[in-house]
Amino acid sequence: MNITKIPFGVVGGKEVFQFTLKNKNDMTVQMINYGGIITSLLVPDKTGKLDDVVLGFDNLATYLTEHPYVGTLIGRYANRIAQGRFVLNGKTYRLPLNDGENHLHGGNAGFHRVVWEAAEFGDAERVGVELNYLSRDGEEGYPGNLSVTVRFLLNDQNELVIKYLATTDQPTVVNLTHHNYFNLKGEGCGDILDHEVMINADRYTVAGEGLIPTGELAPVKNTPLDFTAWQPIGARIAELSGGYDHNYVLNREGAGLTLAASVRQPKSGRIMTVYTTEPGMQFYTGNSLDGTFTGKRGVKYGKHSGFCLETQHFPDSPNHPGFPSTVLNPGEVYRQTTIYRFATI
Repeated sequence: MNITKIPFGVVGGKEVFQFTLKNKNDMTVQMINYGGIITSLLVPDKTGKLDDVVLGFDNLATYLTEHPYVGTLIGRYANRIAQGRFVLNGKTYRLPLNDGENHLHGGNAGFHRVVWEAAEFGDAERVGVELNYLSRDGEEGYPGNLSVTVRFLLNDQNELVIKYLATTDQPTVVNLTHHNYFNLKGEGCGDILDHEVMINADRYTVAGEGLIPTGELAPVKNTPLDFTAWQPIGARIAELSGGYDHNYVLNREGAGLTLAASVRQPKSGRIMTVYTTEPGMQFYTGNSLDGTFTGKRGVKYGKHSGFCLETQHFPDSPNHPGFPSTVLNPGEVYRQTTIYRFATI
């Protein structure tokens, strides 16, 4: 196991560093403490050839100016909150409207725009980076001073593990995730429509205008959203407007880690399996990528150049009492773990 650290630039007078984590199989994770961005993820294919399987950019300046969520941490609230408004303990809180009439991914200055305090760690079994940030009371409209720790770990089982922890001094809402765009052929190697997907979910949260949930949990059976058995992403994507951007209600019994999804790419032989402690997962197929974003090596990222599996609580949960609660109170600890396990077939 190996970890190194080099300067990557400066944002707002704060130093940004790039950390490189490497295991015995040469799987390599590169990340920066700006936005908790995973800038590169080298994974072997069935022949042992390493390819970078996440979309991203070549330098810090491009991360500051291009697509805001490529490879980033998301918070305080992943996904959407209707009309940027929720009521907690009888008080109404208003958040920035940065997605039409709604609030998305923590707002304009969410966790994806933060320079986190960072420290590397490791032993014979794993290496990692710990990020820490104190989100002040009122930041982007959210109540409470929220202390957040996120740990990225790489082990010799070719697992990238992300562990989230948060505490607050006032009642608040929290929903954290990571927004990697994956392409198991290798980033910049075309679209992801030939990737085959299995999602461990029989239901999804029905959404209306602006992708805001209606509150209904509907079965995926007999719809294009049914990935309960392996199916290519492109098999029924044309039946949807733009592509997949849906929150799945994961099948689970009790707490703890559960299977969320598996994705395999026949040509490379890579397979990625995702496990999580969360109740939901947003499956997104890069519908907004339109060829105007210049990625690594000058490659243009077109529509469906990558897919996201965002493990999370449900969108707009603060406004749906029937959804799993995202409320965090003083004295409680928010914990979340997601594992991305890579292998070949």
